[in-house]
Amino acid sequence: MEKKIVQTAGRDSLGEFAPEFAHFNDDVLFGENWNNKDIDLKTRCIITVVSLMSQGICDGSLKHHLQNAKNNGVTKAEIAAAITHTAFYAGWPKAWAVFNLAKEVWQDIKPAATELEAYANSIFFPVGAPNDAYAKYFKGQSYLAPVSKEQVFIANVTFEPKCRNNWHIHQAEKGGGQILICVGGEGYYQEWGKPAVKMCAGDVVNIPVGVKHWHGAGKDKWFSHLAIEVPAKNGRTEWCEPVSEAEYNAALK
Repeated sequence: MEKKIVQTAGRDSLGEFAPEFAHFNDDVLFGENWNNKDIDLKTRCIITVVSLMSQGICDGSLKHHLQNAKNNGVTKAEIAAAITHTAFYAGWPKAWAVFNLAKEVWQDIKPAATELEAYANSIFFPVGAPNDAYAKYFKGQSYLAPVSKEQVFIANVTFEPKCRNNWHIHQAEKGGGQILICVGGEGYYQEWGKPAVKMCAGDVVNIPVGVKHWHGAGKDKWFSHLAIEVPAKNGRTEWCEPVSEAEYNAALK
């Protein structure tokens, strides 16, 4: 049975100055609406965070509702997915602002025992499991954590230092391609015949269909990016040869 929501903030802050507003806040908004059982409390918390984010409200009220969401069972992975999804409709800068608050709320992480755990604690999105299904297309260890499996597939891909994927091409009859958004560490993206581009947190790369390329970590830093699959007709990835040591070293100069 869900607990009953009781709110006194309105009267505590505005009881004498605006008693009617305090009444609506404490008794109607929270006393009635928040206790309505047509939507479960966890869902209501997520809706509230999304609504505030959409308006660009990133003050203490949003942090309160993020904490409330956590207290009512919203996990780190769920709030990350909700903020990411909303970013496409409400704006990318708003997502960054909300993530900064969410990281403070979900910061109770156990001390790192390994280099991987220390890096995972430094980024918001989960690192996920070893990317064994695609290991043959990578040099070094990579990790994969699906963030969204509906509408548009989004995954967080993490590369250990020196890890990179093979040269590859995204093919499609219509639409297609990929978008990379760096969310942690430092890495590189390179198209065939062009200089490599360094990627740091917040950097975005748009990869058209038919362009041969690779991406991966630098020599001494971990690297994570969201990989967003652009909807396509008969989309597929054509995997090519590994990136040689000479190509890799030249790209990092």
